[in-house]
Amino acid sequence: MVPAPLPLDDQSWLLVLTGAGVSAESGVPTFRGIDGLWRNFPVEQVASPEGFDADPAQVWEFYSERRARAQDVLPNPGHAALAAVEVRLGERFLLVTQNVDGLHRRAGSSRLVELHGNLFTSRCSKCARPPFPDTTVYPAGSVPSCDVCGARLRPHIVWFGEMLDERSLATIQAFLERAQGSPLFFLAAGTSGAVYPAAGLVDVARRGGAKSWLVNAEPADNAHHFDTVVRGKSGELLPLLLGV
Repeated sequence: MVPAPLPLDDQSWLLVLTGAGVSAESGVPTFRGIDGLWRNFPVEQVASPEGFDADPAQVWEFYSERRARAQDVLPNPGHAALAAVEVRLGERFLLVTQNVDGLHRRAGSSRLVELHGNLFTSRCSKCARPPFPDTTVYPAGSVPSCDVCGARLRPHIVWFGEMLDERSLATIQAFLERAQGSPLFFLAAGTSGAVYPAAGLVDVARRGGAKSWLVNAEPADNAHHFDTVVRGKSGELLPLLLGV
């Protein structure tokens, strides 16, 4: 059954959350893979502060490999639909993503909160140098250093055991506050509903009066928190739901 589009008008506000399923449709490998291993290492070993302290070269090899793979894929129609509805709604739109592959930006999205960071951004592990664009695929065994202080660079990624950036959470809260008194919609796509605090965003939005939709190919852990659940591929369903 073809879903009816969201009833967006010139007063509507739309908050969107995307997860790994949206990128998987472009061919981006899921973070954990089938068994949660990377070259027989637990993925936490190459995605945590402790793993970086123990073997920074191994961590950079993992992320350089992910960069190389992500550079070879393209945004899909789901990414394009979200970029198109942003143009239509302007400041009444905000996209929050758990993905780090940069595909939303490549599709044209700019009103964007990357909760878990960006694969193509690096930052210093020591000094206050701001995060900066970095598309380099570093050779195995190498660890890049900061041009400012000489300390090791690290991927600008929120690792296991690290807190989300408070500025990201503040941006979401400010958006919801501005939407008060207007029709508010919350749409989640390609997310399993298992990773918090992102999985709890639907509850935050609904407390603010939002009507909620979930688009996912598989059953999500938090599906019962949504008003409407549509099963299927986000690349096929988002253009229909958003009317673009």
